[in-house]
Amino acid sequence: MHTIAPIVLAAGSSSRFGSDKLLHLVDGMPLAARSLLPWLQVFEQVTVITRADSGQLQNAVTQALGMERAARIHWQPCADADSGMSASLIAGVSRHRDASGWLIGLADMPMVPGEIIIAVATAIDAGAPLTAPFFHEKRGHPVGFSACYLDDLLALDGDAGARKILERDVEKLQRIATDNPGILFDIDRPEDFQQLS
Repeated sequence: MHTIAPIVLAAGSSSRFGSDKLLHLVDGMPLAARSLLPWLQVFEQVTVITRADSGQLQNAVTQALGMERAARIHWQPCADADSGMSASLIAGVSRHRDASGWLIGLADMPMVPGEIIIAVATAIDAGAPLTAPFFHEKRGHPVGFSACYLDDLLALDGDAGARKILERDVEKLQRIATDNPGILFDIDRPEDFQQLS
């Protein structure tokens, strides 16, 4: 799995939250740091796509995770993050365009289990063109793309991200069933934090 690039998107504007949700504490650490923990347990290096002005976020995550773990994060700024999620995806894939595949996750999803990240990566490594975990027929994260989707990913635009690829090629999508709803749970509004307690 060493040629599969893990990419975590953290360049959203938090418009529905009202402030930078990635800095709010979950289990005593910033949401972004808590979301990154399982990724760092699986991969030696993780690319995190951020807004251009992410110094506060980087410092908070580094303080929470410690220098040793934080040193394994590559912070990739996305200058046009405001144009939508696709810009962040393109920034991550462009940095790793020679990878055999990409795992795309979100920095506002603190409950995604490490075993699901491993399962998605393993499926791509074994030859699946597309793969994602499903909980009760609902697709969650992370989502895996093989290298054959390089051009499609680089051609994305808008805020739908890679959803249109997944919908277009649904017959190629390898489903990974799980009974863990953490693959669906993200933080959009302050009240969402109440579901973590």
